Amino acid sequence: MGIRLDGRVAIVTGAGGGLGRAHALALAARGAKVVVNDLGGPDGVSANAEAVVEEIRKAGGAAIAHGTSVTDEAGVEDMVAKAMTAWGRIDILVNNAGILRDKSFAKMDLADFRLVLDVHLMGSAICTKKVWEIMRAQNYGRIVMTTSSSGLYGNFGQSNYGAAKMALVGLMQTLALEGAKNDIRVNCLAPTAATQMTENILPPEMLKLFAPELVSPGLLALVAEDAPTRTILCAGAGTFAAAYVTLTQGANFGAAPDADAIAEGMAAVTDRTGEVVPENGALQSQMALEKAMAGR
Repeated sequence: MGIRLDGRVAIVTGAGGGLGRAHALALAARGAKVVVNDLGGPDGVSANAEAVVEEIRKAGGAAIAHGTSVTDEAGVEDMVAKAMTAWGRIDILVNNAGILRDKSFAKMDLADFRLVLDVHLMGSAICTKKVWEIMRAQNYGRIVMTTSSSGLYGNFGQSNYGAAKMALVGLMQTLALEGAKNDIRVNCLAPTAATQMTENILPPEMLKLFAPELVSPGLLALVAEDAPTRTILCAGAGTFAAAYVTLTQGANFGAAPDADAIAEGMAAVTDRTGEVVPENGALQSQMALEKAMAGR
């Protein structure tokens, strides 16, 4: 039977085209009712979101459109309220909305740095905050943050975007811990897809290979009933891989560490033999303490 989402209600932000549209259609095809969010014009109506809603309805699904910006707290609250009025619950949140303002850091205005963080990071935090108590009361929730290889590994000209995308990994790590007791599972999706944001970056022959529709199956796996939590899923061209934030075993330099000794011993510090993926941030302190005690 595979993944079914019958009876589930999903919100997908930035769903008027590209990845968001592909996600919304994929969720609806598996039975979910979908709020299709996309930034509207002056009247608040997004023609793109309405078009996706129409696609879903024509295929026999249920969907409504909402045109709020994810940075507008009152607008997001209204979107959540409309979903609750229509269907009485919210099970899935896909934080997909985003913008690009690419420039080298030397040439970038701080206003563009702040704007990108506001949309990607604060937009995701606002949407998550507005559904968090609903999911806690239900004892069920599936949340996906959209991260990027630009955040995980860097990309020239994307300091603002990369900072925002890596921040979402940190948000995911903590929310997965805090949501566990209420079966709220939080994951990250790092897509490589040809969208409006990347059409000028990827050459035409690669566009088909990186169709958004090839990423959305991974999204479905992250929001299913038996979804993992704290997973960073990298997806593109039909390939799926997991990224991890790891910690090396490191080296202890005594009670009065010397900067020269650390510089000379950097090979031991960065040696990846026996590296671990900590269950929480405190493990770094614990490992350091154990090494210090052993050194005594």
